[in-house]
Amino acid sequence: MSLITAKDLTVSHGRKRVLEHVDFTISKGEIVTIVGPNGSGKSTLLRALLGILPGSGSVQRKPGLVVGYVPQKLSLDRSLPMPVSSFLNLPKAHSPAAQAEVLRKVGISGVEGQQIADLSGGQLQRVLLARALLSDPDILVLDEPTQGLDQMGEAAFYQLIESVRRQTGVAVLMVSHDLHVVMSASDRVICLNGHVCCEGTPHVVREAPEYRALFGHGTHGALALYQHDHDHDHAACDHSHTAPDEVQDA
Repeated sequence: MSLITAKDLTVSHGRKRVLEHVDFTISKGEIVTIVGPNGSGKSTLLRALLGILPGSGSVQRKPGLVVGYVPQKLSLDRSLPMPVSSFLNLPKAHSPAAQAEVLRKVGISGVEGQQIADLSGGQLQRVLLARALLSDPDILVLDEPTQGLDQMGEAAFYQLIESVRRQTGVAVLMVSHDLHVVMSASDRVICLNGHVCCEGTPHVVREAPEYRALFGHGTHGALALYQHDHDHDHAACDHSHTAPDEVQDA
């Protein structure tokens, strides 16, 4: 069953058309990664799919859909006392046992008493993920979650997401502008530039001329991949569109 389905989705900011004629679907347990240059409409698409931004076309969400959101960063007043256990209780309280279990699941057992402001970047992202998982979501939405992490931290976080998907069956929708790093377990990659210019498994999207035309040869047109059995599937590539008028969209 599809969790979110969009058909002919078009979104404008004032007179600026940011997205046009986007078809999108994500199903239970699926991992979909959206890549694209700055201004391509990635975050706009995310907000439209979640019903935060209006647009034309249609967006259907499964009734009662529960979304776990992981932001790209968290601005904190470092002088404000906030242990991890208190942060995990926002906005809804959870038992110590539930907190301990979810922290174990994301690989940082025993940090409940630490101050949020004292965590490393990698630890903080795992706490944010743990907080999202406490709601028992149908889908995790991650908006550039590895921003500020080094390459080893990025790889470890992506592997963690794959592990969480295996354990829980949660679907994952991730937005990234990191051209050289795409989640190893992605079932599909959507290359966005105001419209869906190419879609398929990471293996085939990296070979698509639309992807290479957008991102040039700085990475030799290649996504950094960890080979998976499903990497030989087909891609759907669209030569017919040019990018709409764009506004900057992180």
